[in-house]
Amino acid sequence: MRITVLTVPDCPNVPLAQERIAAALDGRAADVELVEVHDETEAARWGMSGSPTVLLDGADPFAPAGAKPSVSCRLYRDADGTVSGAPSVAALRQVLAGASASQPVVEGDCCESTAFDVVGRDGRGRRAPAERGLRAVHQAVLRHFAETGAAPEPLVLEPAAAGAARSAGQVLGELAAEDFLTLDDQGRIRAAYPFSAVPTRHRVRIEGGAEVWSMCAIDALGIAPMLGRDTVISSTDPVTGQTVTVTTRGGTASWEPREAVVFVGQRPGGGPAAATCCDALNFFTGDASARTWAKDHPRVPGRIVGQSPALEIARQTFGPLLAP
Repeated sequence: MRITVLTVPDCPNVPLAQERIAAALDGRAADVELVEVHDETEAARWGMSGSPTVLLDGADPFAPAGAKPSVSCRLYRDADGTVSGAPSVAALRQVLAGASASQPVVEGDCCESTAFDVVGRDGRGRRAPAERGLRAVHQAVLRHFAETGAAPEPLVLEPAAAGAARSAGQVLGELAAEDFLTLDDQGRIRAAYPFSAVPTRHRVRIEGGAEVWSMCAIDALGIAPMLGRDTVISSTDPVTGQTVTVTTRGGTASWEPREAVVFVGQRPGGGPAAATCCDALNFFTGDASARTWAKDHPRVPGRIVGQSPALEIARQTFGPLLAP
């Protein structure tokens, strides 16, 4: 494992980054290198988007979508909203766990940002903004899915939209345009991440709620932290056809088989997550099966992710969705 810290000369946040890297490694062997970058030409060559930038085996796992080369000061926002001049120890442990659990299958910027940033919407997150009735309607959609296992009809959402003096159809159209959900040709909800209105390979039983279909593996894992309820996920390895089960009880997940992993990928070309990501984020019974799928789909860049990093990606992505 090679860790590179890119910095401008005399960056005051470098000692903090080095201290946190050492804490995250917790005695594990790693080649940690400090590289000074003096201008934007060097920043582009090294892949530096602010000082300090931490590279893991040459890639920046914390890079936001659309990051540009820069020698300016870089700030990092932790999962709880705290801003600091270096990645938190928890964030570093997360990406290091992903690296130790698996090796990259296909190199590419999108797989790094997809695996270790908020999934979807170019890293902007899946929590709808409060204005124009977007969050109220979005949360009403998610709660309806969780309680009934089906998408609500627009009429059911009119009270939530009325608070913003808008119609449900108007708000749903805007939510679809921003990829918080997808609509069919008749304007009905086809998917509202993490839920699907049509069958998929991922079935989730919610304690005290319904059985629902989920869009992908990460979405399925995100339902428990989003709702604060226990869940049982039943999915199918697309290579072997074997069942993968993830049972969450009291915030702790158990996997069957114990060697199960997740492949996190994204089809190139852009577009909504339903088209670019959802069929490329699957459960596999083990590393060998996931590598077989990756080899059979060379046009889908991505990586195999261990259980702990997959759960953390899901928590960061879907945990905040129902917050006020």
